[in-house]
Amino acid sequence: MKTSVTTHKLPGYGATLRTAKRLTEQAVRLVNRSVSGSMPDVEVTLTTERGLADLMAAADLALAGSTDRRTVQRAQRRAKDAARDVQAVSIPRPDGTALILINADRHGTPAAFAVTVVHELVHAVQFGRKDVIERIVRDTRDGLGIERQSRRQACEHAHRLDEEEREAYSREYLANHLVPGATA
Repeated sequence: MKTSVTTHKLPGYGATLRTAKRLTEQAVRLVNRSVSGSMPDVEVTLTTERGLADLMAAADLALAGSTDRRTVQRAQRRAKDAARDVQAVSIPRPDGTALILINADRHGTPAAFAVTVVHELVHAVQFGRKDVIERIVRDTRDGLGIERQSRRQACEHAHRLDEEEREAYSREYLANHLVPGATA
């Protein structure tokens, strides 16, 4: 279980990076003890909204295993739309590691960052569970227009995604151990 924290297209955020490294290391230990499953190697990247879209598109393309020009354009469009609405995202990688992308501009305090990093680390642990990666790859390939999934598979993915989100939200209280009053 190796953890790294980096920045992408984010100059002048040295203090934020140091705080993020400290909170992430503590959060990994807390989440690993609290959530069933094993924590994969995790790379946390702090970035801007534009950087978030770029990295999301690249990660989706790597996960889907396609480099077709139309697929690349779809991935970029899809990632750009998603980046407007999210604070952070966890994406599994083909090699079994997890990539957590965090929009640093939407996290003004260490408490907000702590809640987000705990939430996303719970998702990283969930990637190690049975059939989760296959389901995410199938949905990504469907979303990029590479390979359609059946209606039943799409409904199952949506249902499991809701369950995983509920579990991640239920573990956000762990952020209080990192920064007292984080979830207040």
